[in-house]
Amino acid sequence: MRDLRIYAEACGCRPISYYRDDSGLEVDAVLQRRDGAWIAVEAKLGGGTLVEAGAESLLKLRERIGEPSRLVVVTAVGYAYDRPDGVSVVPITDLAP
Repeated sequence: MRDLRIYAEACGCRPISYYRDDSGLEVDAVLQRRDGAWIAVEAKLGGGTLVEAGAESLLKLRERIGEPSRLVVVTAVGYAYDRPDGVSVVPITDLAP
């Protein structure tokens, strides 16, 4: 989260928010640009099962709140790719301002 905060600030985003609603849905970070566009991020440092769980949370958020600019699962290692459901999976090493 520290690295994500640094990159977000360098890109002109507002401070990182955390999302949790009364149904128990949680998302690790919501980044909002000054123009109102927002990105939802789940940090999952484990393997495929955790990435799948993170993507599921992000997709539920999109259903409840509306269309973000991007849905991202940040991982510790691997390659970046876009899933067919619109969720991007990105290793932390690919983040940059």
